[in-house]
Amino acid sequence: MSAHETDGLDGVYGGSLALLTDLYQLTMACGYWKAGVAEREAVFHLTFRRPPFGGGYAIAAGLGPALEYLERFRFTPDDLAYLATLLDNEDAPLFPQGFLDYLGAMRWSCAVDAIAEGSLVFPHEPLLRVRGPILQAQLVETPLLTILNFQTLIATKAARVAQAARGGAVLEFGLRRAQGLDGGLAASRAAYIGGTSATSNVLAGKLFGIPVRGTHAHSWVMFHGSELEAFRAYADALPGNCTFLVDTYDSIEGIEHAITVGHELRAKGHELAGIRLDSGDLAHISSEGRKLLDAAGFPNAKIVASNDLDEQLITNIIDQGARIDTWGVGTKLVTAYDQPALGGVYKLGASRDEHGVWRDAIKLSEQPIKISNPGILQVRRLRRGDEYVGDVIFDAERGLSTPLELHDIEDPLRPPSTPTFETSEDLLQPVMHDGQRVGPRVTLARARARAAAELALLTPRTRRFLNPQPYPVGLDRSVHTRKQELITKARKIAKQP
Repeated sequence: MSAHETDGLDGVYGGSLALLTDLYQLTMACGYWKAGVAEREAVFHLTFRRPPFGGGYAIAAGLGPALEYLERFRFTPDDLAYLATLLDNEDAPLFPQGFLDYLGAMRWSCAVDAIAEGSLVFPHEPLLRVRGPILQAQLVETPLLTILNFQTLIATKAARVAQAARGGAVLEFGLRRAQGLDGGLAASRAAYIGGTSATSNVLAGKLFGIPVRGTHAHSWVMFHGSELEAFRAYADALPGNCTFLVDTYDSIEGIEHAITVGHELRAKGHELAGIRLDSGDLAHISSEGRKLLDAAGFPNAKIVASNDLDEQLITNIIDQGARIDTWGVGTKLVTAYDQPALGGVYKLGASRDEHGVWRDAIKLSEQPIKISNPGILQVRRLRRGDEYVGDVIFDAERGLSTPLELHDIEDPLRPPSTPTFETSEDLLQPVMHDGQRVGPRVTLARARARAAAELALLTPRTRRFLNPQPYPVGLDRSVHTRKQELITKARKIAKQP
């Protein structure tokens, strides 16, 4: 495997990650084993309930690392030795030795169907479906949520920033502000899927094949006797990589110094790549900078801007007449400002009983948005011409009901809608069978292209930042009916003494 084919885990973590989970996953697994039902087949779905950032959509990301995690999923002797040290509330070993032996011999054997990275995804839709022995499918809940929640969140933020840039390049500059090493790497990967053009993160460039960009910091200028001297020293060292940071002292003077060194570069057969602004009135300074650069004969020199940018600020700056070609976005991208988590969940949809018959499962709540959807679910996307018109969630075993109807998930009493469409496709596709990956590895470039192409098919009303129009996602009639039956049944059982 080349460096550009890795999904990140092998390149960073050499040891076992089986214990990257919550303890209650292991205690439940022990309970399944003790009851003799560990191998009973079950189906789980990973979904989210609200689009992040008050928007109308999300971009699926993180599947590559998730599959890599599952491929490597096994308990090592060191893992088991640690688990053997855990004690219960009575100071007895928490886990029986027989259970630890079972974990040591276990090999991942589940089937996984997933929505491709870079795809548009919406509330309540399974991004991923896991089918196999309930003990195994339960154990991977936490790591799958850890990987897909964060990367989907960051990819969505990046897509919003790229949309705000209106065709301008977006560079991800967030490593120094990311939540740790893994947060920085995962954010670089997901942001590239969402639409950034490059990263400052060199390790992410090595692991994922993302283009890397960067020139110099304020300290370079501060180290030298003057700004002009600093620019000349940098041009002497790296003449083909000269985008000068011009705001260490005075931005307009800095631009003039960059122009002076730009002429010197040209005399030696090189070109000034551009200037970077990191403070001040970015709209005004960029406009003045463009005038100065053009008048000096550098119309191709790019103006790069940074300084705690996000999609809202970029939109405002452009609306003020900014002349900025490239946006360096760091803190507010990799920390997913202003929503720290996606809120994805992993719920049981169905399991086989002692006779091998599928039994649908449901989780109730006083909040309709938190009631899970039962069955073995699939998502079909409907398209009319060059626009997506809606998605329907249906049971893969029972098939799609006819005529097609979309029943409101959060308001079951609302009459169903009947969208008009020309073509459709099922989004959950096999990516693992019997524990082994199937199909070709999807490159980041392909996932990034998918995100751009699918966003172009989403109505602008749903893409807008303020009060987006909700994208139609509904339950198939049979799933809707089955859900209401299970709700009624479960509530009757709950009231029994």
